[in-house]
Formats: sequence, C-alpha cells, structure tokens
Amino acid sequence: MATSETKTNNDTKSSHDDLAITLDYPKFSGLGHYDLYQYQGFWCFAKVIESIKDFQQNFKASETDLVIASTPKSGTIWLKALAFAIVNRFRYPCSSVSKNYHHHPLLTVSPHDLVPFVEFKHDTLDNDHLRFTKNNPTHDSPCRLIATHIFYPSLPESIKTGTTKCKVIYLCRNPRDIFVSLWLFINELRAQLPESNDYHPSLSIEEAFEFFCNGVSVFGPFWDHVLGYWKESLENPHKVLFMKYEDLKKERKTQLKRLAEFIGCSFTLEEERQGVIEDVSSLCSFEHLKNLDVNKNGSRKRTVNKAYFRKGEIGDWENHLTPQMVKRLDSLMEEKLQGSGLVFQH
Repeated sequence: MATSETKTNNDTKSSHDDLAITLDYPKFSGLGHYDLYQYQGFWCFAKVIESIKDFQQNFKASETDLVIASTPKSGTIWLKALAFAIVNRFRYPCSSVSKNYHHHPLLTVSPHDLVPFVEFKHDTLDNDHLRFTKNNPTHDSPCRLIATHIFYPSLPESIKTGTTKCKVIYLCRNPRDIFVSLWLFINELRAQLPESNDYHPSLSIEEAFEFFCNGVSVFGPFWDHVLGYWKESLENPHKVLFMKYEDLKKERKTQLKRLAEFIGCSFTLEEERQGVIEDVSSLCSFEHLKNLDVNKNGSRKRTVNKAYFRKGEIGDWENHLTPQMVKRLDSLMEEKLQGSGLVFQH
C-alpha cells in the first residue's frame, strides 16, 4: 500500500520548484520525481495547485471554447493536434500539395504549445482576447483551445454549467497501456534530472504498478478520472464528448468526423471527396508528428519534446506486464467501473 504524509503550514517550497507555497494536503513521495499532493481527490504536483486554483476561480468560459481533457499518456498530444488542425483547416490547409501547407503551425510548433495546459504555469490564458498570451500569440483560432488533466468536478463552474456552449472533449485509453506508458514516461523524466539529484533514475515496474493500483498516479486515481467524464458524457452528450484512443486508432475517419461534428465544424461532402479528412489524419498522425524536427529536437522547459512520443501503439502492455499484473489490473478495473457501462477492450 502506498504511504502518504501530510505537509503542514510550516512547510514552504516544494522540491524542485521556485514557487513558495504553503500546503496542507496529503503528500506522496514514492514516485521520486516530484512529490505528489492530493488536491480535491486527485494527485498532482505542488507547482500546479495554484494554477488550478486560479483556473477554477478566474476562468470565464466563452461560447466557442473547446476544452481537451484526458489522463496523462492517453494520446493527449495527438488529440491536441487533431483538434487544432480541424478547427483551423480553412486558415491552415492540411494537404501537403497546398501552397500554404509548409506554413502550418503543427509543422514547427509542438501541439502542447499550440493547445496549452491550464495547470502549468508557462501556459497563460488571456480571457479578453480569446488567445494565448505566450508561446504562439499569432496562432489565433476560430475557437479557444485549452487542455487539462484535472478531474471533471474540479473544472471551473463556467465550463460545467449550461450557461455557455463551451464543450469538452475527453480522451481515455486502455488502463494497461496507460500504466506502461506512464511508468516509462516517469522514468524518462527522472533520467533528465541533474546528476546531483538525490533520486534514483529508475523506478521499477513492480513498484510503479503497486502505486497505480492504489490510486497514486499523476492526476489519478485513473478510474475516478475516467468515470467523472464518462458519467457527464452520458448525462450531457452535447457538452462532453467521450472518446477512446483505441477507437481513434482503428476507426480514424469515422472518429474524426465524429470529432468535427461535435466541435461544430463538420466536414462537408465536398471536403470528404477532396480527401480533407485523410489530409488531417496524415498531418496529425503519430508517426508524422514524431518525426518532425520540433518534436525530435525541441524542448519545453525541463522536458524534451521527444519524451512525449514513444510508440503510440495499442497493446504494448504485452511487452511489460506479467500475467499476474494483468489479472490484478483487470479485476481492479472491473470493480471500480462496475455498473457504469464503461468497458475497455483488450
């Protein structure tokens, strides 16, 4: 069982963070990269709590806002690219034969910068101008695209209420692949820490698996995260679109049409005849994004962009999980998701 401790009001600065903040939340140090704190039911880094609070208290959703939500390592960067390409396809054509294709932002800018996370400090939203004030202020979109990993109940009220037409797209992934990808990503981040850092650069899969099954993961527990958005998508399907990574991989054209229709900018019959859906799919494919120079050699603060692109495959868990791990994880998911109607195919 993962252990935790409480950080008192006498403590200030979190490790590796210049932000002086007093915390009074359950704390977990077992992952060894950054300490995790339990805030409103989910685990996150100390440095993002103030950003989340500010988001909750001050963000005012507009009619055209589009929120991309997910658990970490569920294909978020892919969905960001797809959403950006779809809503901007008239300004930035996705066909490689178009004369303006080489000016497409996705060719030179990370999707994480084009659609920034609200919980990370370098992504600053400008409510007045419906655009981002940092990174790429010239890339204005017909709608404001923002992303988050936080739980549905913790979203600002202006997003959740029916007073605006703001929409939420949620992407989830098979928990077996989620766990493996998250474990490898954590070790990738730990390997980038300075040599003087006290933490060991590798976390065993057994140890990480124990944490995950006990609900301790970045923006976890996993099951609470997916259930929050799943239930809302059933109650308000016009407000929340629930998508699965596996469906997006296997039924790409169908899912892209579904995504565009939900956003409010469906592909026309003429666009379908011209192959626009295929152009969007090709431009935003995992393989294409992974091999772009910005994603091979670029970086974002302490993380190199290539860390966000590993395999992008379905079923890589088979190369890492033991039969005992699979049995335990499947049993846990069956217990946690029981009665919800949400199932994951393997």
